[in-house]
Amino acid sequence: MRVLVDPVACDGYGYCAELFPERVTLDEWGYPIVDGTTVSSEHLALAARAAAECPRRAFLLQLLE
Repeated sequence: MRVLVDPVACDGYGYCAELFPERVTLDEWGYPIVDGTTVSSEHLALAARAAAECPRRAFLLQLLE
């Protein structure tokens, strides 16, 4: 799995950075920055919670093929 952010849907609430600070930082306007690399199994629960708590459903988990 990897995390992605839909920049059109995101309103910059910052919940993802609060819930998953290991992989999400915020830019100067409060929008998330993710690198798109694979999420390790030890961080998968944190990433799933951040995706579930996103009020705009802009924080996404993508299954790698």
